[in-house]
Amino acid sequence: MTDGNSFLRPADFSATLEAVSLPMAQLARDIVQRLQTAGFRAFWVGGCVRDFLLGREPLDYDVATNARPAEMERLFPHTIPVGRQFGVVVVVVQGMQFQLATFRAEGDYQDGRRPETVVYAEAEADALRRDFTVNGLFYDPLAKELHDWVGGRADLAARLIRTIGQPAERFGEDHLRLLRAVRFAAQLSFEIEPATLAAIRQFAVKISVISAERIRDELIKLFRPPHAARGLVLLRDSGLLEHVLPELAATITCAQSPDYHPEGTVFEHIRLMLAQLPVPCPESLPWVVLLHDIAKPVTATTDPATGSIHFYGHEKVGAEMAGVMLQRLRFPKKQIAEIVECVRHHMQFKDVKQMRQSTRRRMLMRETFALEMALHRLDCLGSHGSLEHYEFMQAQAADLAQQPALHPALLNGHDVMALGVLPGVELGRLLHELRDQQLQGDICTPEGARTWVRDQLKKTAGPG
Repeated sequence: MTDGNSFLRPADFSATLEAVSLPMAQLARDIVQRLQTAGFRAFWVGGCVRDFLLGREPLDYDVATNARPAEMERLFPHTIPVGRQFGVVVVVVQGMQFQLATFRAEGDYQDGRRPETVVYAEAEADALRRDFTVNGLFYDPLAKELHDWVGGRADLAARLIRTIGQPAERFGEDHLRLLRAVRFAAQLSFEIEPATLAAIRQFAVKISVISAERIRDELIKLFRPPHAARGLVLLRDSGLLEHVLPELAATITCAQSPDYHPEGTVFEHIRLMLAQLPVPCPESLPWVVLLHDIAKPVTATTDPATGSIHFYGHEKVGAEMAGVMLQRLRFPKKQIAEIVECVRHHMQFKDVKQMRQSTRRRMLMRETFALEMALHRLDCLGSHGSLEHYEFMQAQAADLAQQPALHPALLNGHDVMALGVLPGVELGRLLHELRDQQLQGDICTPEGARTWVRDQLKKTAGPG
């Protein structure tokens, strides 16, 4: 760590940066060069510096400078004034976006969400108003100088998430930082420094004043693999879980019968499933895992004779609960529908070997089936460990893939009405049964389907 007037010259860090040839890094360097050539101070700052020091490839680059928004706009032809009143402008270069922010010392926060005023300052003051020490490092890619005014390099080495200054002050300024601390600790496999963790627990209830959209975005990042399971545990241990996902907090003490769930509680089951998430991972899969058993605490019953624990109808109740929770978090409607569908159907897999062929094939043809299969696999790995039904349905899916003729229906509603069926309940029944006959393999051609419909109409008409 250095004092406020000096900088580090870590040879390993400079060597890492010199070896970088990523297009985004080069463009970010060019932005700093243009600012410095115009007479301004400019640094890479925050997550990109942290990630480089950790040997990670940054996803984006932020630049801090003493240039004001109007001066940035004069220097760069393509800008977006995303937060101009706060000194923030996005510069677009070759289709890539870079956030530029004027050095500032923010004024009083009155609502725990945003500053009431912004006061422009120098780089040192700008570092001191940031959230966590590991995000408060400044790097000059031209001079290859790393500035550390907050002790971030030491906390990176110690693998700690620590607030800059007093935790109560940092969390009081922006309550979302409570959740961000947990997210960074999970993503980076760091611990949360004890005083910082104590403050998170103390102020956890204040997360409720943050908008649902901001909470949702942090949770989406938190539950990405491979750190999703640790993210869930940190949410619990920090006291935040009961305030952001109270329905999920109820699973912590929800016991399950050991014959089906030797892992223990519903919470532990979900944790084990999250630990098995694939990388890369479908966007909705972590949420399907989190919510598939969400109704177990409210549907739990114990058989007084055997002591067995049952959760009758938890998949149907869970689908309703999942929909409400995801709407509360402002998820897109299409994604909500997809997740809810998977929660509603997840118990069907235990019966697949006893199902009629047509019923199985209807399952296989659902738009959500690939996601349902991924959920079922994790459900098994997070409990009894047997993939018998998963492998059986994989084989069924492979068999169906070899029979493309089964996918389109042999007849549609207009075809059946042309045979003398009026619109209504009877038409729907005939179409459903005809589809079953096709999926069962009993009817294979349109002409055979028409013959079947005519036979059904004769039976309905009766003798004569």
